[in-house]
Amino acid sequence: MSKISFEVWGVDNGRVIYLFKIENASGAYAELTNYGATLVSVNVPDRDGKIGNVILGYPSLDGYLNDSCYIGSTIGRFANRIAHAEFELNGVSYQLENNDGVNSNHSGSSGFNYKVFGYTITGDELVFDLLSEDGDGGFPGSLNLKVSYRWTEDNELLINYYAVTDKTTIANFTNHAYFNLNPNAGNILNHKLTINADLIVKATADHIPTGLIAPAGKFAFDKQKIKEKVTIPDGINTCYVINQQVEEAQMPACVLSEETSGRVMTVFTTYPGVMLYTGDYLKSNTPGSNGKNHEPFDGLCLECQFFPDSPNHPHFPSTVLNPGETYQHNITYKFSITA
Repeated sequence: MSKISFEVWGVDNGRVIYLFKIENASGAYAELTNYGATLVSVNVPDRDGKIGNVILGYPSLDGYLNDSCYIGSTIGRFANRIAHAEFELNGVSYQLENNDGVNSNHSGSSGFNYKVFGYTITGDELVFDLLSEDGDGGFPGSLNLKVSYRWTEDNELLINYYAVTDKTTIANFTNHAYFNLNPNAGNILNHKLTINADLIVKATADHIPTGLIAPAGKFAFDKQKIKEKVTIPDGINTCYVINQQVEEAQMPACVLSEETSGRVMTVFTTYPGVMLYTGDYLKSNTPGSNGKNHEPFDGLCLECQFFPDSPNHPHFPSTVLNPGETYQHNITYKFSITA
């Protein structure tokens, strides 16, 4: 069973921030902090057995306090964009913060990436918890969220989200880690990616869904290198509709690999969609864990979630959460190596 240890990492507005480490018997480990329920590092072996960090992060709390790219954070109350920063629920219109042009993205300045979570440790499970009050960020209902992290002996990071509300609301949570399976080689353009999705959510230039679900076409990934699909500097910021049989059979939603290191990351989820973001807007204000400022295409995100702007598209999978219901979804990142 993995061991969990922790230390004081700093203070934010009078609240103590901790750095947690979950380590398995092989020496592979993940680090997390209760600031933003954030994933700080994931350290797994390469083909030669050398353990290295495969996500972007910062060496100290200050980096996260000054971050503007959601690096490693838990995103809520609503991950991704909501058109015109508004939605209607049971005949009532709700106005959010328009922090992305006229749209809302990742819930603006009230986003959970800025919140200090409580925590509990039970055996090999680390659980972060947060109460978001009624009206927080413009969202209705007092919402209780728990984010559970486990790190297994098979180098799997298991993330589970549980939420309840006292008033009908909307909810969509994800993790915003930027992955780079061989950070010593620079950017992610040589990584190979498979996404088990035949369809994508069509979107406008400002990444707001049109309402159409369309064939993936040129955006389809089946073991292609990222650079074969990406147009620089535009990159890819697209929501993929995970194939139905993937959800039902717990087949992988995505597989990311990097040849030089031999590392492979396989993604499983209960969510209906995954957002591929190739990090084209990446720009850190402070040096990252590798001693350099984060730059475009240094890492990519595979954000398992509901579709963007779902509250404004009734035919999309529903993000409505009612009193008496429990929001429950999970994401698993499994790390391995090729021969």
